[in-house]
Amino acid sequence: MNLLQDCITYVRRIIKSPSDALISDSLIIDYINRFWTIDVDARMQLFDLKTKYSFQTQPGVDKYNMPLYDVQISTIEPTMPNIGSYPVYQGFLGPAYVNGIPVAFQTQKESFFNAFPNVTQYNQAVAQGDGGSSYTLQVPLLSSILPTPNNPPFNALLRGHVDISGIVALGANQDPPIQDSASAASSIQNVPVTSVSAAVFITSIDANGNNVIVTDSGQFLNTNVNCGLLMTPGNAPNGNRPLTPDYSATSNIVNYLTGEIYVKFPVKIPLGNNISVQCYFFAAGLPRAILFYNNTLTLRVPPAMQYLVELDAYLSPAAFLSSSSAMQFGYMTEYIARGAARKILSDTGDQDQFAFYEPLFREQENLVWKRSQRQFTATRTPTIYSQGQQNGQGNNIQGGGMF
Repeated sequence: MNLLQDCITYVRRIIKSPSDALISDSLIIDYINRFWTIDVDARMQLFDLKTKYSFQTQPGVDKYNMPLYDVQISTIEPTMPNIGSYPVYQGFLGPAYVNGIPVAFQTQKESFFNAFPNVTQYNQAVAQGDGGSSYTLQVPLLSSILPTPNNPPFNALLRGHVDISGIVALGANQDPPIQDSASAASSIQNVPVTSVSAAVFITSIDANGNNVIVTDSGQFLNTNVNCGLLMTPGNAPNGNRPLTPDYSATSNIVNYLTGEIYVKFPVKIPLGNNISVQCYFFAAGLPRAILFYNNTLTLRVPPAMQYLVELDAYLSPAAFLSSSSAMQFGYMTEYIARGAARKILSDTGDQDQFAFYEPLFREQENLVWKRSQRQFTATRTPTIYSQGQQNGQGNNIQGGGMF
């Protein structure tokens, strides 16, 4: 059974347009896509879309964006526009686990950072100006730990971050952004200022008494992903600027593992003027808490190695309707068709037809939602008496014993 074709047929019956003469299949599919991918998840949370999201951490990396769908191209209607990147999941929720160990899951920044504060290291002078613009700096916190840092790291600097909007702006579904020397300049300017969260700040004063500020950009060098690209921060929307002349392992980067910084300031630093560094220093380990905010998962403590993170999530419907099997659930076909037709009738201003079919649309929505209600109410609300005598007293298998 071709559910997509059935859905198109239902739509045509409702809007009374049996052929392509008034409205094409491709336009109907566009309405179906928009209702299925945008409206449904906002109208109700379906049990059938509840799933698990899991990923492996990168050593020393504390922030992870919600994943994006790749751009999808229709194989049914080649003339249809592509569907661009949008989140794979509607959102995350607990319970959360790291390597099978339950961890706290929070969506409130205040409570999360009260427990795990981002303490900025003292803005100490690490060098003095010599009248030039190029400097090699060393963050003292890391200079005496090891001649060659561990990788995976046990001590390092927090890294700058580009959020999901910045990833979309770059036009490449790569998180975090990895750039070579040739692409770094344009990519830094393309990411909106509001999408960059810097974690390393290099400051000084120029000959006129103005602040000179350089930060990390949340983008990384392709030849060493532990090296962050430096930039000059600017005004929104796209005022961030790259440093010149280029980016390499010894030019305009910060090494988060060693604390080495190679920077060419946009102006000359006068003789004797302090050059200072602010940063976030951490000791890595097994994460014990996760914050979900701004479509970003933040782990504390930053992971010392690869760990398996698992969360509950609601899947965003699987656009694009590019095949006859694109609709996963046959019981939703009529609901999706009525929802798409409802959009068409609204756009064409056919108020009589819209009013006539609205109760039928609501009926289908209630029927679809009833299926999820039955699943959500199948489990008894937990109480202190509902888990049996061993609740909270389990052995090491249940988490109540020693690790």
